[in-house]
Amino acid sequence: MTPTHTVLGLETSCDETAAAVVRLVGDEVEVLSSVVGSQIAEHAPYGGVVPEIAARSHVETIDAIADRALAEAGLGYDDLTGVAATAGPGLVGGVMVGLSFGKAVALARGLPLVAVNHLEGHAVSARLGAHLPYPFLLLLVSGGHCQLLAVDGVGACRRLGSTIDDAAGEAFDKIAKTLGLPYPGGPALEKLAQGGDPERFVLPRMLLGRKDCDFSFSGLKTAAARLAAGLTEEADRRDLAAAVQTAIARQLAERSDRAMQAFAVARGGRDLRFVVAGGVAANRTVRAQLEAVAAARGFSFAAPPLAYCTDNAAMIALAGAERLALGLSDPLDAAARPRWPLDQAAAAANPTHVPGRKGAKA
Repeated sequence: MTPTHTVLGLETSCDETAAAVVRLVGDEVEVLSSVVGSQIAEHAPYGGVVPEIAARSHVETIDAIADRALAEAGLGYDDLTGVAATAGPGLVGGVMVGLSFGKAVALARGLPLVAVNHLEGHAVSARLGAHLPYPFLLLLVSGGHCQLLAVDGVGACRRLGSTIDDAAGEAFDKIAKTLGLPYPGGPALEKLAQGGDPERFVLPRMLLGRKDCDFSFSGLKTAAARLAAGLTEEADRRDLAAAVQTAIARQLAERSDRAMQAFAVARGGRDLRFVVAGGVAANRTVRAQLEAVAAARGFSFAAPPLAYCTDNAAMIALAGAERLALGLSDPLDAAARPRWPLDQAAAAANPTHVPGRKGAKA
């Protein structure tokens, strides 16, 4: 008989408290439930995520959200074959809440625990909506992460490029704030950009002379903030929003194009699959440019359903189920980690940030 893994997933790495139940039968994935409790209203007065508020909110809601996920799946704890919880990277106070809850479930019910890398959850998220075999080239782009990875299988990721300063989603959010847009800024900026002229404002194109696949958005963020400070008319703000959105999409497309060339050579022209995941993958302009590049290079294009682009627990449950299918689990003393690169060898040999400097979570 084909092994079946029914896993409760828990995600608390930032400002969403999420739980989901996913069933993996062979290579077939079924999302039985996915519940996401947003904290937008709690953080909106501060214009961004406040870690202490986020952690306290996770503590207050995690048990009810997990119960709701099980109820919507029509299952109880006795029906599970494992529990998976985000163990990092992220806001460590929040990570500790979900991981501790997962440990308690595993201990009380005698279930295997999988401490999931949040980035690996995003890496497999496109598999929630379609059959997507390994290997594939992944652009992981969100509020805290921006990197290109060759994903060869479960736990087998090679970093091809990463941001050397800000993530693309962070640039979206911070530029939106300078334009006076509400939190969360990324979706608000996309809405404002509709009908704007993306060519009116000239914005810097970073790292054009470099031959690697790294990203940089800090210069764009600074230039846009300076322009925004002098704008008062709605039409001007709309044009700047359109210019910012196009500039971010262009850099993502340019670096992805370079990575596609390297990936195609390494694979001998086979398995040309390109996946974009993370919250920024929901942006229509970004998707359109990436789809065009993929088509030009002969790559298929895949992205998670919109519900699974932003942080969710279904992707964590799937990552846990795939590990359990390989006989992999973690001890109950698994640590919560604020930073946890997918390609630890590359991170150690070629760090994007030297000690003492702040940077992207990974």
